[in-house]
Amino acid sequence: MDNELVLVIDFGGQYNQLIARRVREHNIYCEVISYKTPVEEIKARNPKGIIFTGGPNSVYLEDAPRMPKEIFEIGVPILGICYGIHFMVYGLGGIIGKANENAAAEFGRTDCEFDLSCPVFEGLKEKSVVWMSHNDYIEKLPEGFKAAGHSDKCPFAAIADDERKFYGVQFHPEVNHTEQGKEMLGNFLYKVCGCKGDWTMSNYAKAEIARIREKVGNGKVLLALSGGVDSSVACALLSKAVGDQLTCVFVDHGFMRKNEGDEVEAAFRDWNVNFVRVDASDRFIGKLEGVSDPETKRKTIGEEFIRVFEEEAKKIGKVDYLVQGTIYPDVIESGLGDAAVIKSHHNVGGLPDCVDFKEIIEPLRLLFKDEVRKLGTELGLADYLVWRQPFPGPGLAIRIMGEITREKLAILQDADLIFREEIAAAGLDRSINQYFAVLTNMRSVGVMGDDRTYDYALALRGVTTTDFMTADFARIPYEVLEKVSVRVVNEVRHINRVVYDVTSKPPATIEWE
Repeated sequence: MDNELVLVIDFGGQYNQLIARRVREHNIYCEVISYKTPVEEIKARNPKGIIFTGGPNSVYLEDAPRMPKEIFEIGVPILGICYGIHFMVYGLGGIIGKANENAAAEFGRTDCEFDLSCPVFEGLKEKSVVWMSHNDYIEKLPEGFKAAGHSDKCPFAAIADDERKFYGVQFHPEVNHTEQGKEMLGNFLYKVCGCKGDWTMSNYAKAEIARIREKVGNGKVLLALSGGVDSSVACALLSKAVGDQLTCVFVDHGFMRKNEGDEVEAAFRDWNVNFVRVDASDRFIGKLEGVSDPETKRKTIGEEFIRVFEEEAKKIGKVDYLVQGTIYPDVIESGLGDAAVIKSHHNVGGLPDCVDFKEIIEPLRLLFKDEVRKLGTELGLADYLVWRQPFPGPGLAIRIMGEITREKLAILQDADLIFREEIAAAGLDRSINQYFAVLTNMRSVGVMGDDRTYDYALALRGVTTTDFMTADFARIPYEVLEKVSVRVVNEVRHINRVVYDVTSKPPATIEWE
């Protein structure tokens, strides 16, 4: 890859993926690498800049994650964030102390004042809110550094060594709570590192299509197409690269949202691929007869999916390459930190024995989810697939509490569609990261007309999140929830009560099962 490169060195912080995403949002390619990566390897990659992440450790402890001092001698700008600033200070001869009565710890929203002559803060407001999270503090700066920002409790909220182009911030510029965080990172990337911003999905698509064509040659390629964003974009990319050498197998297990199976098929009808839709709904529903346990549902559906995919693969014959929709968060989560090697992340759920292939192709493994969506749009994929809501592999089967029946499935499909229609009508469909309906196993007394009813309660769920590791419930306006409730109880039989889930993650999970 010929793009400019910024390396994010992972010291175990919770926002590391977010730092990388923020850099990418500035049209600059970056990767997250372990602090255990040899310095010579880092130098050989010729990065334009390096960012040290936060982390949960105290840098002065014996087992704290640290790098050799040679990292400061490779001649590129460095930005240290939170633990990263402590590592920089400690590694260059300064002193880090534990918070006490003279230097208090800080957590959360904090007012901070900046030196606007520092290139990282050039052109910004002199005073603004940042997001602090630290127990330790800088007691003494290394030679060559000066203060570039302070809060009431933290005299070194930001530091600078302009000659060596080393900068550090005690707060987290990557989170939304830091008011000018995006601009601070942009200043470091463009004004300090001298980046030009050559990372675009248009350039990525051209380069990846050329790379796939060269690799595949005349070979056959197989993709398990779920209809989700990742597999759909992978399909569109492979279609542009190898055309009808690609076969996409779409296993419709019957637990899709209303009309979704038809929408997936319609989306790829005119693409230059061999599209195979397998209607296995009767088979899957039969396997789940009498099953109520959520984990059993998941395992049963996962295993049956592989069996169906395996049968279809046999019909195709010898396959040279198998495509997976692995994306960059999968790669990061599968092996950074204490893992010595980033392991290949397989998201097919198990590879059929009958598929004899040379290699796995993972055309999205360098991309975050928002970049995958941009790439899908660049490739001409339909909007309703590019912006499809995250959907679990077992589908609606784990959004129906208790045993699954055809009647329950039809009820949930109708109710979920109403919820999605009203969220879109209110213009909230791209600001709420995930929203869906759950058919509970609870029945309650209601009144419709002059009759008493005893029917299901429907739960609505909506969350906002940046990484899906944690999530807050979405503040959907009451008038929107009211429209959904009125439509559901009037248009969907056997639902007489609608509730909204206001639990964050943690303690809850995003899904109910």
